[in-house]
Amino acid sequence: MIMTKEDIKRIIPHREPMLLVDSVVAHSEGKSLKARFYVDENWDIFRGHFPNNPVLPGVLAVESMAQAADILLLSQPKFAGTIPYFIGIDKVKFKSKIAPGDEIDIYVEAIKENGEKAIVTCAAKILNKGVVAVEGEVSLAMR
Repeated sequence: MIMTKEDIKRIIPHREPMLLVDSVVAHSEGKSLKARFYVDENWDIFRGHFPNNPVLPGVLAVESMAQAADILLLSQPKFAGTIPYFIGIDKVKFKSKIAPGDEIDIYVEAIKENGEKAIVTCAAKILNKGVVAVEGEVSLAMR
């Protein structure tokens, strides 16, 4: 493990219950990152999404990809200490279910940067048990 949850909290502003990354297990500075997140089966949200067939809401899966991108970007000196505003989602596809108790791997790679506006787009995907569950692109503005 390269970063623990406490290390992550020193980089990004997210906190529980909205912190959706537990650790970083691989990191190529400024280029790519692999993070992990355990989907807690005790989350209250699963009582309603969906009773007797709980599934992680897609919006939270996409948010976990954005947070992994936040870590990738804010760990760079040029963006350190900024607030990462989630400004875009593109090409997102949900391919398989993420259930309570799953531990997911989140991969992000910086693919486009507008240095003048401090906006970066990252390709992102979530693997659950080695199978792609979600993939797409997230764009962030560092302010």
